[in-house]
Amino acid sequence: MGYELRVVRESPLAFADLAKAIAPAGFELRGSDEIVIGHDGRAHQVARWTGAVVGEPGSDWQVAQLLRLSAALGARLVGEDGEVYRLRDGVMEVETGGSVAELGKFEAIIDAGPAAWTP
Repeated sequence: MGYELRVVRESPLAFADLAKAIAPAGFELRGSDEIVIGHDGRAHQVARWTGAVVGEPGSDWQVAQLLRLSAALGARLVGEDGEVYRLRDGVMEVETGGSVAELGKFEAIIDAGPAAWTP
């Protein structure tokens, strides 16, 4: 299991409302728990439903998609260690302990596609 990012909402979201909320942003439910989005004619898993929306990104593209998904759900994207991911002026950022780091330009990351991180 990888590092988890959670989509955190002020009010809980019922599974029945999930598909309606994510469809306008281009996401789909596959099976009973996978949230996917298309890229280059293929569906890529971005998150899963476990009573909450949780992702284990393996690329910057997946982090960017999780940010899009969070926005579609009116939520925040939070890491296991409490860091908060956000989009500001077209740039993806992560805030940890009051320090903010830029992850890259959102559109460039989306355009680059889901290439996996390498060690």
